[in-house]
This record gives sequence, structure tokens and C-alpha cells, in this order.
Amino acid sequence: MAQKNWNDDPRLAGMDEAKLRYLSELAKKAQNTPKDKLLPLLMSLRAETGGMDFTDQETDLLVSILTAGMNPAQKKQLETLRALSRQLGAAKKPRAPEKRPPKR
Repeated sequence: MAQKNWNDDPRLAGMDEAKLRYLSELAKKAQNTPKDKLLPLLMSLRAETGGMDFTDQETDLLVSILTAGMNPAQKKQLETLRALSRQLGAAKKPRAPEKRPPKR
């Protein structure tokens, strides 16, 4: 049975309130966004989080909840976007400074 409202899912009970507020605002934006503009909206999410980070577990939970009513093709499309997002995120992470032996 599909959830009537995504934020009624009991698995969200332990999530930080600030994150839930952010997600509620995002859901409102998405409802008012034409389908052909959803991808740019989703891609802009990282810039709008105000430094808020979602754990992999939180992200997996949200995707699970939000994709519950999607058909397999839509779910595959979303998973492709997630994989791309992970790759882009990994490319943006700063590299650790190179360790050099001390000069003598």
C-alpha cells in the first residue's frame, strides 16, 4: 500500500527536524514544478541545503519512500541520476594533501 503522504512514513521518525523541514519545502517546490523542469530542480538541491548533509542511509530511505509509487523505468532513471550525482560528488571532494618527507 502506498503512503498517502511521504512525510507520514514512520521510518522518518529519527531524522533531524531541520532536514524534514527542508524536505517538506522541497516537496512543495516539486509539486509546483513542471515535469520537464524537475531534473534541474533536483540538481540544484546540493547548493540549497545550506551545508546540510544527508547520510547515505537517509538518502536511501528518502529514495525508497519517494519511489514507492514509481514504475520500474522511472526508478531506473532515478538510480542513474543518483549514480551520476555520486560520481560528481566524488570528483568535487578535495584531495588529501600530498605527504612529503621533511626537508633537511
